[in-house]
Amino acid sequence: MRVALVLASSTGGIGRHVASLASALQAGGTEVTVLGPAATETQFGFATLGAAFSPVEIPASPQPADAVAVRVLRRTLAATDPDVVHAHGLRAGLVAALARPRGVPLVVTWHNQVIVSGLRRALYGRLERYVAGAADVTLGASSDLVERVRALGGRDVRLGEVAAPALPAATRPAAEVRAEFGLAPDQPLVLSVGRLHRQKRHDLLIDAAARWADRDPQPAVVIAGSGPEYVQLAGRILTTGAPVTLAGHRTDVPDLLGAADLAVVTSDWEARQLFAQEALRAGVPLVATAVGGLPELVGTAADLVPPNDLDAFDAAVRRLLDDRGARADLARRGLARAAGWPSEAETAAQVAALYTELTRVNAP
Repeated sequence: MRVALVLASSTGGIGRHVASLASALQAGGTEVTVLGPAATETQFGFATLGAAFSPVEIPASPQPADAVAVRVLRRTLAATDPDVVHAHGLRAGLVAALARPRGVPLVVTWHNQVIVSGLRRALYGRLERYVAGAADVTLGASSDLVERVRALGGRDVRLGEVAAPALPAATRPAAEVRAEFGLAPDQPLVLSVGRLHRQKRHDLLIDAAARWADRDPQPAVVIAGSGPEYVQLAGRILTTGAPVTLAGHRTDVPDLLGAADLAVVTSDWEARQLFAQEALRAGVPLVATAVGGLPELVGTAADLVPPNDLDAFDAAVRRLLDDRGARADLARRGLARAAGWPSEAETAAQVAALYTELTRVNAP
């Protein structure tokens, strides 16, 4: 079987998931071609996993260059002759729907909810409806995405849980990591990992950290990640005097988790957020917003708070920092919850079974 995996610009979860699928599918005998921006190949190394890679510059937001991306993708798909096209994300789904060869099944995985307003909301609403109707099968990374696509007219919409990559062991002792950030021996470390994007609401985390000046010792916050909100967040840290470090893109998340007392997610929306999975797998207690797919992901293994509620988030962090036993209980629950999540191999096997189903249905 030949499969084309299509993605748009990605620096995080979508790219990692495509890399995971490409590796597992290739190992199982499927011929995989990944099509996406050249920068994704540089970051995720699809070719080193055994897949072929062909550059198609699909930007993160709609723009006139989409017409070029459609032409390039159409030409490349004609040359590779895939049995199935599987696009990841709304942007890749749009370009793939316009470019796929006639009669070739299209699968689209929805990884994220579009959070925009005004005229952009109207534009994205039309794009969502088109992609929902164009796909032969839609996989939603969380149940709310499944319901969203069904409401938009999706024909065959299923839950497609995206497994996080296995978390490597820490390579540095916690004391060394804490020393890197100038922490005192008894100073709590609160950790958040994610793209610096408005959806992640790191501004709320910074405002909460500014409130913790009354605590002794004062907790230190490390935010690992890069993105378009860096300048705004750095300015907010300076203005509030919050003890927050923007650590940039990091490849040592297991080390950071090994040194953390508490992990936090403050987003307005998430599906199966990668860092939430990493925190629970590492046995680090988690405070997260009760949005999107997070409640079904973590169950009772995290302290869930309403989104955009500074007081509730502040109170939850204070409560856990003051209660070592409660943190230990959440850590135990997190490890147990994570043990029941699907593995990358199980996720790839489910996707491969879907491809087989589609090709049998479309066989002459």
